[in-house]
Amino acid sequence: MAQNIYDDAAFFEGYSQISRSRLGLAGAPEWSDVEAMLPDLDGLSVLDLGCGFGAFPRYAIERGAARVHGVDLSQNMLRVARERSGTMPITFEQANLETYEPEAGAFDLVYSALAIHYLADFDRFCAMVVRALGPGGGNLVITTEHPIWAARAEPDFRTDPDGTRVFAITDYGVEGQRTSNWITDGIVKYHRKLSTLIMTMHRHGLMLRAIEEWTATGERIAQNPALIDEKTRPQLLLMAAHRAPETDRN
Repeated sequence: MAQNIYDDAAFFEGYSQISRSRLGLAGAPEWSDVEAMLPDLDGLSVLDLGCGFGAFPRYAIERGAARVHGVDLSQNMLRVARERSGTMPITFEQANLETYEPEAGAFDLVYSALAIHYLADFDRFCAMVVRALGPGGGNLVITTEHPIWAARAEPDFRTDPDGTRVFAITDYGVEGQRTSNWITDGIVKYHRKLSTLIMTMHRHGLMLRAIEEWTATGERIAQNPALIDEKTRPQLLLMAAHRAPETDRN
């Protein structure tokens, strides 16, 4: 079973204070680039895998989605998601994404933000997406920790003798589990090479249509100086893929 760190009281308290937790999508500096990858949501049936506080399900309904179903392992996250969503037509479900079986062929778009680096089996995740989309095909939009960030259990910068800050990376080619300390100790995540992510998607017929190794622009850094490190190396990877209907693949 995936580690349920978000139901740890100390971690949840700390996580609840960061900007993306307090402000929703407006607090995620990468959001405008993610938004640009989304299809027109009007009338779509949407599945959010790792929905957290429910910010994206609420956005999707506001943009005309016909149905949104959010799934998360954390009771704490789902409690807040339900409170914040009020009477909006969104359903939430507690489930472990390592074993979850979505309603087959029921969705047009699968969305997953900052969740897949917690999953041991990305191949199974892609199979789950294909099941959710069904023979009619559809779209997938994912955000995750960038492999160069995830490769090192404790990502770090070092300073050269000339004062230049350099991002340190080790064991990029060694895929698998990493244990890091962020907010609390012992957080289990999984590193995969960029090629592994893309080719696993392609083997499942999820053909990449957009990819962004997200870095902060000068304008964003001017607005939020704390993003300065995001100019040097991408912490996040954003991907959008499309699976064609079966009739188009025959």
